[in-house]
Amino acid sequence: MSNLYSLAIGVGTKNSSGEWLEVFYPAPLLNPDQTLSDIFSTSLGLSCGDIEPSRDQLATLHSALNHHGFSELASTVEQLAASSRPVVAVLLTEDSAPNSVPQGYLKLQLLSHRLVRPHGTDLTGIFGVLKNVAWTNAGAIDIDELPDRLLQARMAGQPLSVDCVDKFPKMVDYIVPSGIRIADTSRVRLGAYVGEGTTVMHEGFINFNAGAEGPNMIEGRVSAGVFCGAGSDIGGGASIMGTLSGGGSMVISLGEKCLLGANAGLGIPLGDRCTLEAGLYITAGTIVTMLDDQKQVSGKVKARDLSGKSDLLFRRNSVTGTVECLTNKTAVELNSALHNTN
Repeated sequence: MSNLYSLAIGVGTKNSSGEWLEVFYPAPLLNPDQTLSDIFSTSLGLSCGDIEPSRDQLATLHSALNHHGFSELASTVEQLAASSRPVVAVLLTEDSAPNSVPQGYLKLQLLSHRLVRPHGTDLTGIFGVLKNVAWTNAGAIDIDELPDRLLQARMAGQPLSVDCVDKFPKMVDYIVPSGIRIADTSRVRLGAYVGEGTTVMHEGFINFNAGAEGPNMIEGRVSAGVFCGAGSDIGGGASIMGTLSGGGSMVISLGEKCLLGANAGLGIPLGDRCTLEAGLYITAGTIVTMLDDQKQVSGKVKARDLSGKSDLLFRRNSVTGTVECLTNKTAVELNSALHNTN
């Protein structure tokens, strides 16, 4: 068979009806080599999609992986074969929209393993694929089954703690990327891309299919679809608009060495070395007065006309209330002591 786009084998949770709730993949692979693709396809009798392999299929896969020198992956398969939990393997020949929970979880983990960047894999329809789940100290529980599980736990003297009810679990329950700090792990969803050297403070938030290249300081909100370039600082209470709601189609991004001041907001993509002063919210339709013409833009313009441009400083005139823009002559520099030792 031809090379696969991605493959993974993992263990997950089902509800009492046999429907998948979530899947954990110890080591998902992007563009695996031809030999590995052939081993999985032949051993599992699957060319594309997902399958719950039998113990005989897992034994065949384990033997073939060992024979061809993939000892680490063979060890993972051996552990999964001994598990009492349901095992699933996913083989994707192309980057297409996920059509099952195992495929959706593979796509999310490709992002959080830093194998692809936001917008780098097709997540079309993932909300309709994933189930809304109660995430508890006993793992994922189907919402419809939660009342009985709560009662059973109480009767056993071991009450359940429900951390959240959501389609997306927190990232660190599946992968902790190297070189990061997250003060409140519940605020980074699975499917977030958190680059090396990034610090996410207590009020920072990173949605799925969003993230930061690293190193970055994240004290505000990075919404779905947004990607922040290296060295940028999202100040406390600041927010970058996503595209999940409101009908917007513009992909918002932030370049390198940018600063969003505390409680600032961004609704257009910006290039490198841009600054928004604290408390200023820029949307596509915001009227901006240009104070110099170094960006080949002059007079009053809509902020969308400045999309993608670098070296911009946005501020609000404290007397007139006018939003002004001029050439930014400085770039933010992160405190290396905070990021180089993560």
